[in-house]
Order: sequence, then structure tokens, then C-alpha cells
Amino acid sequence: MQSQNPLIADFVKLVNSAAGTFAGMTREARDAARDHAKEALGGLDFVSREEFDAVKDMAAKAREESEQLKARLDALEAKVFEHNAPEPPHKT
Repeated sequence: MQSQNPLIADFVKLVNSAAGTFAGMTREARDAARDHAKEALGGLDFVSREEFDAVKDMAAKAREESEQLKARLDALEAKVFEHNAPEPPHKT
């Protein structure tokens, strides 16, 4: 049932306008905050997940190769110094 009172109708229009304005302000504030965050974080030098995983795999492979080379070096040193000569100090 609608009221025939123009004062109440005007008040309802005012409240509806205020609600629409408030909703618009909320959207604008959210969008401005999102844009500001993108600007702030855009200058940072982040890498993608794919790049991170690729470098991680490269490091694991390099570590494995280093361990293999150390094993070969230890075997060669053992062969060279097996005549009871003093062992050179090992670097750790």
C-alpha cells in the first residue's frame, strides 16, 4: 500500500538516492584501493611460479652435479694418496 503523503514519498526518494550514492562511493573506493595496490606492487620485481620452479630445478641439478664431482675428486685423491702419503686437508 503506497502512501499518498508527498512528504513521505519525497523522504523515500531521498533515502533511495542516498543508498545509491553510498553504493557508488563504496565501488569507487574499492576500485581506487585496488588500483593503488596494483601501482604499489607493480614496481616490485616478482617472478612467476614457472620461473621460480625453473630456477629451483636448475639449483637442484647443480647441487647434484656438485655432489657427483666431489665424489669423483675424493676418489681421485684416494687413488693419488693411497701410498701412505699424508692427506691434504679437506675443505668443508
